[in-house]
Amino acid sequence: MTPKTPSFEESIEFAMLWCNDWEEGDLSDEVLADRVAELIRTSNGARGFFVVGLATNSPILDRLPEALLKQLRIAGENVVDLTTKNLAMSSAMAIHHKRRKDKEQKEGSERVSSRCIDLLKVLETTLVKNRLEKFLSSIENREGEDFNFIKRWEYDQEQITAISININAIAQN
Repeated sequence: MTPKTPSFEESIEFAMLWCNDWEEGDLSDEVLADRVAELIRTSNGARGFFVVGLATNSPILDRLPEALLKQLRIAGENVVDLTTKNLAMSSAMAIHHKRRKDKEQKEGSERVSSRCIDLLKVLETTLVKNRLEKFLSSIENREGEDFNFIKRWEYDQEQITAISININAIAQN
């Protein structure tokens, strides 16, 4: 019998539990990395893990254990793609929250952007470079999957500029 693939919601719960256990010292870096590696093999699992790692108060991506970084690198393109899209969304949402004068939400979006930038800087360089170039090219040429992503969320020029600035921040280091 094959194990059940966790839903998005279950993945968030697992990731939160494991990250809390890790933070409290009840879970080693290696065990955490092995569990996350299993989780991020599926789309729902990866999305769930990144909700916890990027958007909550969990310090997992701020104090990224080497064993976990290794597993994220092994996951390759899927992690790079998901992190790139999270960078784009959080960059655009920071502008949205700024306009609404929602300081707390703006700071949360900026924290997600910062974590995405930091993570993309330590993932496999060639995969990151290629993915970011593809994203920027899609925006500039106003065509392709990433431009459709921008259109679907109805991001305006100021938001697109913020996305481009944050993507270019990765190349500067």
